[in-house]
Amino acid sequence: MGTPELISPRSPRVTAARRLAKRAFRGKERRFIAEGPQAVREAVLHRGDGGEPTLVELFTTVEAAERYADIVDAARATGARVHLAPDAVLAEVSQTVTPQGLLGVCRFLDSPFEEILRARPRLVAVLAHVRDPGNAGTVLRCADAAGADAVVLTDASVDLYNPKSVRASVGSLFHLPVAVGVPVEQAVRGLRDGGVRILAADGAGENDLDDELDAGTMGGPTAWIFGNEAWGLPAETRALADAVVRVPIHGKAESLNLATAAAVCLYASARAQRVRGTC
Repeated sequence: MGTPELISPRSPRVTAARRLAKRAFRGKERRFIAEGPQAVREAVLHRGDGGEPTLVELFTTVEAAERYADIVDAARATGARVHLAPDAVLAEVSQTVTPQGLLGVCRFLDSPFEEILRARPRLVAVLAHVRDPGNAGTVLRCADAAGADAVVLTDASVDLYNPKSVRASVGSLFHLPVAVGVPVEQAVRGLRDGGVRILAADGAGENDLDDELDAGTMGGPTAWIFGNEAWGLPAETRALADAVVRVPIHGKAESLNLATAAAVCLYASARAQRVRGTC
């Protein structure tokens, strides 16, 4: 590996990276920050639709450059600019209390909703009215783990590239197509026209997830709509679904948090689809 460029806290490159903490600047530059070895490793491997590398720049401390030499070498091989940065630089740009020594500047990577539809997805997570970035990133991670084909964030949901969303996805942001800013009505209409059954997850749903599984209704293409953790889905959004489904609470817990409920629902669909495919 060549010698990385030593950079100071007053460098224009640092200033530009620091500004990406604000949504307006992220949107203007179409860049976002990925922190930590897992996220940066995935960013190095990711390519856009045109084949261009997603990672644009990498800031690394001396210690991190030695510990994660494979990531730094791979970043340089993609053509990304690598900056050797003092701890003070990482502290200024990082959105975490304890930076991990690697921080990447990445190109936006969301997919047009029409491309997701053309791929004829079988399992989709639709985040409607999800305002907490940590929840959004965690649901994205759950969707990735369950083998979902895509995630859709509606126009009423949090910014996909919020630093907390990116961190909570733990690299899953780079694994599956994600569409952003899609009105929920458009998302439902497009998916339904493609033969996808629309299920709304809601604790007060009239349909029980166990009953749906027992009835054998979940083996086909499915999109789950997940809403705000505090107040769920609005009535008008629930009305768009083919069924409103609750996760059964067999114990004494008052409820499940959004990410846990999403994981249960997505894995239930994934299993039903695999069983149907085997049969």
